[in-house]
Amino acid sequence: MSLLEDFVKFLNANLPKAPSFHPYYEEALGVMLKAGGKHFRALLLLGMVESVDKSLTQKAMRVALGLEMMHTYSLIHDDLPSMDNASLRRGTPTLHVTYDETTAILAGDALNTHAFYEISRANLPAETRIKCVEILSENAGVSGMVLGQALDCFFENTNKEDIKRAKAKFGLSGKMLNLDELVFLHIHKTAKLIAASLKMGAVIINLSDSECEKIYDIGLKLGLAFQIQDDIIDLTSDEAAAGKPVHNDLVKNSFTNLLGLSGAKKKKDELICEIEEALKQIDAGIAKMILELTDKHLR
Repeated sequence: MSLLEDFVKFLNANLPKAPSFHPYYEEALGVMLKAGGKHFRALLLLGMVESVDKSLTQKAMRVALGLEMMHTYSLIHDDLPSMDNASLRRGTPTLHVTYDETTAILAGDALNTHAFYEISRANLPAETRIKCVEILSENAGVSGMVLGQALDCFFENTNKEDIKRAKAKFGLSGKMLNLDELVFLHIHKTAKLIAASLKMGAVIINLSDSECEKIYDIGLKLGLAFQIQDDIIDLTSDEAAAGKPVHNDLVKNSFTNLLGLSGAKKKKDELICEIEEALKQIDAGIAKMILELTDKHLR
């Protein structure tokens, strides 16, 4: 059984439970978790562990599950009518379409907090679990993924009247982000959680602080390249292949919108070259794992 198959099996066996007389709340909690996806972040974490100490792989599964729940909550909220108003995710109707907007909000809230519950239950030393909670909360929270989402929602070319009024109030109507601002946005919205995935794996296998930071820095570059690839897919793919609505980035803060398709591909390739160079300075097994996932998802 592959690492991906092993993780999916663990995920399906450990879906959130919340029995009550609500007709579909518990069901809604698991819909997007079961809908598939690449499980890229979970595989980065588990791949780190598997590459160095296979005896810890099963013990790390619950941390990877918490990470997947955090990522899935962010997708559920990103798809809400107040944000992207998307009807499809992972080839599955979004929760506010299948059920209702309130349920979608609450399912996202629940997965956010349940992520930390799962990490707290991992069969790992308490110090390791606490460090993983610290890393995940720092990179997913107020100065990480949520900050990136706030910037993205505010500065997109939106027709939402409340955002348009706020932009006018601060003299930001018609503002387009420059490249440095776009990189800052996506470092926070996407790259930090991907970097956190690697760093949490590094903590589980007890790498030194300096090694953890090297891994984290590689993760930031990897996460930025991942976002650019997502932008390229949005521009060049169709809904059936992508599993979500496409051609949205014409009005969003995307690398293809700012740099064009060829410019975005060039930027992604530059980042991959930087990643390959940095990987020469770390454990060969870890480097091999990251390169394999890079080839699979970013080439």
